[in-house]
Amino acid sequence: MLSGLLVLGRLAKVIVVSGQGNKQNALRAVGVGAYDFLCKPVDTDEIGELPVPLQVKLLSVLQEKTFQRVGGRQEIQSDARVIAATSVNLQESVASGTFREDLYFRLAVVVVRVPPLRDRGDDIALVAKEFVHRYGVQHGKPSLTFAPDALRAIDRHHWPGNIRELQNRVQRAAIMAEGKRVTASDLELTDALSALPPQTLKEVRENVERELVQNALRRHGGKITSAALELAV
Repeated sequence: MLSGLLVLGRLAKVIVVSGQGNKQNALRAVGVGAYDFLCKPVDTDEIGELPVPLQVKLLSVLQEKTFQRVGGRQEIQSDARVIAATSVNLQESVASGTFREDLYFRLAVVVVRVPPLRDRGDDIALVAKEFVHRYGVQHGKPSLTFAPDALRAIDRHHWPGNIRELQNRVQRAAIMAEGKRVTASDLELTDALSALPPQTLKEVRENVERELVQNALRRHGGKITSAALELAV
């Protein structure tokens, strides 16, 4: 399902239930009279981990379209919309009894299946480059980029931890990198290179040129002329 669990009500204030269920979000939601029907913060990142007692409360709100604020007695009407996320198979959870079938069918009106990071092809490198730029700037290394071996390792790694693993590895590498380039060693992905055939000089040069062009385009907001002037081509 789509990323994040949000309930947006057509009330005078926004109803937020979710996903990023920490105390700060819970207090903020309670402040607008929104999180009350769950009684307490949800310590979960996704709908598939919602405890059964809270599933009952959420289902009740979605079906009855009413809830009460904490300490209140007045029923408040809510015409809610829900976007929920999960990395588990909810149909299997329903079969095992850990997820309510009625809540599943209430939520699964439109289901968008997002492939895992390892199946996203060239998108992996694009996301990684965005992360390395972000954390490079954050740690005073605005020109930080990937060495060719790092890009090869990123392409070969299986990414069992999906986007969070990628973000964590790049963030750590941005801090630990000694030069202007993050290497496969900085990413702790040297094992991913062990099964790769050696690159030719031509392949290495093409990878470096591609990286330079992409970085220049990013610095100039996609303006080809400006990037070409910077690269003197």
